[in-house]
Amino acid sequence: MSTDDERPEAPAQPRTRAELRAAREAEAAAAAPSSNDDGAADRDDPPPATEPGAVAPAVPPTGENPPVARPNDGERPTRSTFVPPDADSSTTFAVHSSDDATPPGRFTTDDASRAPGTSKPAKAPKPAKAPKPAKEPKPAKAPKPEKAPTAPRDRRFLLALGAVLGILVLVGAGLGAVSLTQGPRITDVQVNPSEAIETSGSRVILTANQSLAALDESQVTVEPAVPFTLDAAGRGIGIRFTVPLDDDTEYTVKIADAVGAGGGPTATLTTSFSTPASSLFLLRRDAEGEDSIFRTDLSGEGVAVFTADKINDFRATSSQLVVSLEEDDGSKLLVMDRDGKNQRELALPGVGYVGAIQVSDRGGLVGYSYSDKKLSDTEGRASVLVTQSLSGDDEPVVTEVGDKEANIFVWQFVPDSSAVLFIDFDGALSLVDRSTDAGVQSLGLATTIQGVSRGTYTAIVERLDGTVVELNLTDGTEVPLEASDPDYGTATTITPFPGGTLRHVVARDANGVPSGQAVVRVDDDGKATPLVEVDSTDSILQACASPSGQYAAVVIAPDLADNPYDQMLLPLPQQLETHLLDLRTGDEIVPLTGFDASWCQTAPQF
Repeated sequence: MSTDDERPEAPAQPRTRAELRAAREAEAAAAAPSSNDDGAADRDDPPPATEPGAVAPAVPPTGENPPVARPNDGERPTRSTFVPPDADSSTTFAVHSSDDATPPGRFTTDDASRAPGTSKPAKAPKPAKAPKPAKEPKPAKAPKPEKAPTAPRDRRFLLALGAVLGILVLVGAGLGAVSLTQGPRITDVQVNPSEAIETSGSRVILTANQSLAALDESQVTVEPAVPFTLDAAGRGIGIRFTVPLDDDTEYTVKIADAVGAGGGPTATLTTSFSTPASSLFLLRRDAEGEDSIFRTDLSGEGVAVFTADKINDFRATSSQLVVSLEEDDGSKLLVMDRDGKNQRELALPGVGYVGAIQVSDRGGLVGYSYSDKKLSDTEGRASVLVTQSLSGDDEPVVTEVGDKEANIFVWQFVPDSSAVLFIDFDGALSLVDRSTDAGVQSLGLATTIQGVSRGTYTAIVERLDGTVVELNLTDGTEVPLEASDPDYGTATTITPFPGGTLRHVVARDANGVPSGQAVVRVDDDGKATPLVEVDSTDSILQACASPSGQYAAVVIAPDLADNPYDQMLLPLPQQLETHLLDLRTGDEIVPLTGFDASWCQTAPQF
């Protein structure tokens, strides 16, 4: 029976070179005691016998030194073989004693062929190293994604771009088709209603969505009716109102049969705007205190905007006030905002006195008569006409006729222009325009200027023979002023307004003594309607109309016998009343204390 049949279960078969080396070293360590110096028979405690076929432990007990091989005298080293379990039987491992000639070291498979050497003690075998765990293979890198082909993306982009452009083209074509089928439309409207009730020449400007074919004034209507001129070009339509508009009124502008320049359907262009309520300025003198300029609405609610010791006169533009003050050394001329702020003084031609101030809103000018304080038969200027810019950025200009300063009896600005109409001390009626270099234009002889109509460039003047005429200032032609129906006689003053005139007439008894006075409204067709009448105890000082002719302001001095005059350069009764009336109905709106209404072109004369 073979001992192989009785051997215990074999240990695991070595798989690595390190394991094989450890197994050989363990086998050599187990065989070493049989050749030590004392011999196995001489030892007190012989090693226990192992059963046939048993394998010596490969690793000494923990804490014990491994056995050291000692050579036997005179003996040759023995050779033994170790066949690992399950190993190939042809594989043979040689075990050498300490007498081998090679230095002590680790045994290899080549040790069996070496000759025996000196008897040096063999080193203890190193403990078997644990096998290194096999390195895990690195995960394979994911392959980089291949770039997508650009051709499909480009095609998608081009398709999207083409779709967007196609939609835009369709939308534009649709809008164009709608525009062509609907005709022109208004896209913008520009108008200044506040200015429109103050001055003539204001505009409403319409902008269409396309260039228009030529328009005619017959295609334009304005409700309520007001005279206008038309100026249209391209997409713009300008409508200029030749007279101021009524206050607190809604205006509607319509342009019929408007058509695009390229043809197509017609359309009616319509727009509306509303004007604000009117207000006016009045001067109130106080013989015992300061004078004040008030701004008031048509209900009589007012507020003082400027106060001074002696206010001689004032005028108002759409944005400014011009005030003449009386001081010991002479007059002072101030310009300020309509609320009394931002006051500045205008330079005068010298030290003297200012009277009869007027303003040209369109020309941005102020005019006045001026006299030097030092005045005698041989020196000084008396009643010369001076004009200058409201901004004060120029020097005062004295009006000359024939290179000589003219002494002016009466004068007026032509509304909505820079022209001045005046009569000198010789009775010559002349016209001069500050905006041109045309010089002075002679218009014959006259005794007085009654007024100049807004928007028509027509003056009402009285000739030397007493006839009253309407004088066209553009060409010099004139026609007699028609008498009213009924005829109230010769008017003392005539104030033109859009649509007619206000005439101040005086009734006299058989002895020529005034028995009463009245203000009569005379329409353009001659129809006369009395507005205000007073008896001989009162006196009418002035009558003027609002810029559009919608209202009238009539200044009355009540109880004239007990109403003393003040001591100003322009002397007037201390108690004055201004009666506001509706010119369309003739009804009185409200009586106010004060005079010199800003609707009037000049101050009252008495």
